Amino acid sequence: MNRRDTLKTLTLGTGIGLLSPLALLGCDKKTEKDKLGVALVGLGYYSTDLLAPALQQTQHCYLAGIVTGTPAKAQDWKKKYNIPEKNIYNYQNFDKIADNPDIDVVYVVLPPSMHMEYTIRAAKAGKHVWCEKPMAVTVEECQAMIDACKENNVSLAIGYRCQHEPNTQEFQEIVKNEKLGKVIGVYCAAGYRENRTDHWKQKREMGGGVIYDMGVYAIQGARLGANMEPIAVEYAKVYAERPDIYKDGLGEVVEAILEFPNGVMGKVKTTFFENVNFLNIECEDGAIEMSPFQAYAGNKGKSPLGEINFPYQIPWQQANQMDQDALAIMANRPLLVPGEEGLRDIRVVEAILESAATGKRVMI
Repeated sequence: MNRRDTLKTLTLGTGIGLLSPLALLGCDKKTEKDKLGVALVGLGYYSTDLLAPALQQTQHCYLAGIVTGTPAKAQDWKKKYNIPEKNIYNYQNFDKIADNPDIDVVYVVLPPSMHMEYTIRAAKAGKHVWCEKPMAVTVEECQAMIDACKENNVSLAIGYRCQHEPNTQEFQEIVKNEKLGKVIGVYCAAGYRENRTDHWKQKREMGGGVIYDMGVYAIQGARLGANMEPIAVEYAKVYAERPDIYKDGLGEVVEAILEFPNGVMGKVKTTFFENVNFLNIECEDGAIEMSPFQAYAGNKGKSPLGEINFPYQIPWQQANQMDQDALAIMANRPLLVPGEEGLRDIRVVEAILESAATGKRVMI
């Protein structure tokens, strides 16, 4: 088998995949179960349309419980997924999840402003935590989440599904091994036309604004594409094409120039105004062009080395992510995307917002 076939077999066949160079040590709390019970906290679109269906496909974890503040949703999910009444919680009795051996993992799928609270509460309940992106609203919140999980001897993984998928791992492998020479520059854009007007994404106090939602994809693309961490934000601009929706300076569009070591520059754009989804990595001996680079399915690309196109269907990406994280927990292996990785992105987010506000270069 050649390298591409090997990568495809490892990732699609076993769900184990390849470890990112950013992987850190996992926790030392090992479970003897062969399948982990997962409780979804928050039953919005992502849980309803993607995570719950994905948990019907997973081999190493399953939907064991739910946490919701809507009784009607609780009853619907109970019937649809045959969830025992004792595994259904609301936000008031959430902490009693500590006494439930059916639930091993709490998956936090709430607005960003609530991520820290429920991650810390889950950790204190002795449950492993998977937290959706963005990890939190501030670096301080991210660190508090990391500390709480370490103090309670549980693991913390961030839901960066793309780092688990083979197309992303393919371009990372090309860059890491300098198969097209050194990286010269990266250009990444992530966004879509958001037509809702009264969602948490339009509310600053809930972690709204495009930089926290689609923005972390653009930042991830630049970081993974460069295979380096940015050292400064040279320039940033935050604005709204529809200021009647994105009010008081809340960003509907964010553009930034990132400085990486060795003079490598990265341009990123994220938007709720238009559909954009690409990553271009300029190398000494040619470019890697990914388009789309972070869709739920259909990610593909090309380079002078050939096509990058490992196909799969929705919601395989989410199922693969959860299976890999479950396997890591059960085997006490390093997590592919630990909490420290989510913190890195929020550190860049804060620097971009500071640069946009001050008009100055900001060190990261």
